[in-house]
Amino acid sequence: MHGVAMADDEASGPTFERSLPEAGRFERVAPLIRRRIAPNGGPFTATGTCTYVVGDRRVAVIDPGPDDPSHIEALLADLTDEQVEAIVVTHTHRDHSPGARLLAARTGAPIVGCGPHRAARALAEGETPVLDASSDKAHAPERVMAEGDTVSGPGWTLVALETPGHTMNHLAFALPEAEALFSGDHVMAWNTTIVAPPDGEMRAYMASLEKLRGRGETIYWPGHGGPVREPARLVRCLIGHRRQREAAIRARLVAGDVRIPEVVAAIYQGLDPRLHGAAALSVFAHLEDLVGRGLVACEGPPRLDSAYAPA
Repeated sequence: MHGVAMADDEASGPTFERSLPEAGRFERVAPLIRRRIAPNGGPFTATGTCTYVVGDRRVAVIDPGPDDPSHIEALLADLTDEQVEAIVVTHTHRDHSPGARLLAARTGAPIVGCGPHRAARALAEGETPVLDASSDKAHAPERVMAEGDTVSGPGWTLVALETPGHTMNHLAFALPEAEALFSGDHVMAWNTTIVAPPDGEMRAYMASLEKLRGRGETIYWPGHGGPVREPARLVRCLIGHRRQREAAIRARLVAGDVRIPEVVAAIYQGLDPRLHGAAALSVFAHLEDLVGRGLVACEGPPRLDSAYAPA
């Protein structure tokens, strides 16, 4: 689920970067950017959540990661004699935002960035218990940033870019001084992004990819894995990949599959069993979008256990 070369054609799926950075190291990855990766590696997080430090002496910290005091202690040791000006959060999943509260308690720096957690739509009771467990509903920033809002320090500026889809409050942050974008979980080099209702929404995710297509950053620093070094090509390929996945799902419905587990078994052959739940949620996101566009039918609102058919 990684790889190196990017396809030139939008209709070709992306390949991903198999060489992943190690957790537990503090390293300068660019003149204005340092990185420490939290020790929370797994099938959904690569080697862990990337915490970025922007600037020197007076810095911003992006995505302090999970509720892990050891990670925050290590980060504070990295930043001895430096002042944290802002704690910036891209989105409210438990592998990204809870550490912000730990870091704020130790430094007094304000938490800024994405707003409180919100869903794309109202949940039916017990509909997606896995997502309920992954959402950080305690996140309460001092300042909610919107499109174009900035936070800055000596020699650096972070500009908020609204990129809903993975979560509905997801933000990316441009760093104009480095022609870089901190892409959170919206675009990553190591894997495709999970888009799972009701935390996320496929239509919003696709619109956010289209939004990035026309931008000029030359490198992305994502929430997991290594940098995206050819972002324009990867964004094109991700759009093509999602279109292909949508077409494959519609083909399975035409073939007679009516429920999500049947579709997953047919189009995700050979997938790591630990990822079957995520695959089902991704298919669900596509089906929810297809129903909303009138291309697929189901009785009542789309649910994981609904029966689906071509419209």
